[in-house]
Amino acid sequence: NMVSFLSLIPAFTVSVLVCSGAVVARGDVLELGDADFDYLAAEHETMLVKFYAPWCGHCKKLAPDFETAASRLKGTVPLAKVDCTASPDTCGRFGVTGYPTLKIFRNGEDSSSYDGPRSADGIVHYMKKQAGPNSVTLRSEADAEAFVNHFDASVVGFFSGPDSTQLAEFLKAAGVMRDHFRFAHTIDMTLVSLFPSLPLLECLTLLIFLFPLVSFGMCPHLTNENRDKLKGQDLLTAYYDLDYLRNPKGSNYWRNRVMKVGYQFASQGLSFAVANRRDFVDELEEEFGLGASDGGDMPFVTIRTQQGFKYTMREEFTRDGKSLERFLEDYFAGRLKRYIKSEPIPEKNKGPVKVVVAESFEEIVNDPEKDVLIEFYAPWCGHCKSLEPKYKELAEQLYSDPNIVIAKMDATANDVPQGFDVQGFPTIYFARADKKDQPKRYEGAREVKDFIKYLKREASHIPVVSGVREDL
Repeated sequence: NMVSFLSLIPAFTVSVLVCSGAVVARGDVLELGDADFDYLAAEHETMLVKFYAPWCGHCKKLAPDFETAASRLKGTVPLAKVDCTASPDTCGRFGVTGYPTLKIFRNGEDSSSYDGPRSADGIVHYMKKQAGPNSVTLRSEADAEAFVNHFDASVVGFFSGPDSTQLAEFLKAAGVMRDHFRFAHTIDMTLVSLFPSLPLLECLTLLIFLFPLVSFGMCPHLTNENRDKLKGQDLLTAYYDLDYLRNPKGSNYWRNRVMKVGYQFASQGLSFAVANRRDFVDELEEEFGLGASDGGDMPFVTIRTQQGFKYTMREEFTRDGKSLERFLEDYFAGRLKRYIKSEPIPEKNKGPVKVVVAESFEEIVNDPEKDVLIEFYAPWCGHCKSLEPKYKELAEQLYSDPNIVIAKMDATANDVPQGFDVQGFPTIYFARADKKDQPKRYEGAREVKDFIKYLKREASHIPVVSGVREDL
């Protein structure tokens, strides 16, 4: 055994081996790094990994929920973290550009990004669904009945035998789509008789039953698991205390009213969904400025388009559906004002670096007479703080140039417009005067001379630089 094997090695060697091979864990979150990530991650069928930086404010906010979730998931799904300032190679290999980044690994392989909630309860609920096999084996009527007695979209495959080629393909598909559907399979064809009334796809020796419930149809149930699939379209969502398990009648009451009104607008390209407001508290506050108490017992309604435009129904949802009807009429007539998360427009903005907020973005950044270099930053970002004096010096040296604006925007407090992909901080873009529809991400070095060299190459006018040698 390992103990007797180690006893054969000199004591000093043993201590080195134990220290270098041990998994460091403070609490129940494993700490992985460049030296041990690959072989330790490969030991776990499923693992959730948080890539973070110690100075990151969002990381600090997530930490206690992540620790709590790790304790509750102990023995089911391990949670780990990687400090990207100490292990840059690992973070670089997995394309980590912002913090925190959460990824799901399966047997050491990067399986998918974690797109679930970031509360302790949400992480536990989401990762329990990720644990275990991609498809559950049904061996009895009791197994089958327990599996389908569920309110999430489910798929069950029936196969002629364990060596079926269709079964192999089914399991591959289950691995790819497990974030969107629950999968089960069986080779006991007598179980088919349990599902006489459900939609069926028939393919030679393969039978697949679909259990749609409220996850499909005109007005599906939006959840953290299917959100990415549904949000790839213009989508109206009604948020309320939806609970199909404990209150199916009340849950369907408001859904039926959404559908009744929605049918009138079904041909105009807008999709409809209902969601439990408790599952999206953080998102509603962050993205729409809606608190948990907004709307009271009534649903509150939002629209988010594929372009990222957002609208909220401020009138109370009436039981006859008339308020929703008026909201949709105004939306399709173009009478609604978009909701934009924005800080107030500064009363004074005479400094060398212009402060941009979402409400002033169009006026400043998309001014067709100006070339604009804009930094998207976060107040807690260490790299942003390091850049600040250099960025200010750049703005001071270009202050007398009437054609160039050096600007910055807090991307945590303001909506970032379409066309500007901000995944980490700082992110810098250049919006040329005559190409506002084609902003370019700045990828160069971040010294003053590097910015000036870039602007001399990219600006629509030769920059007027004060007090700077022309050979820069």
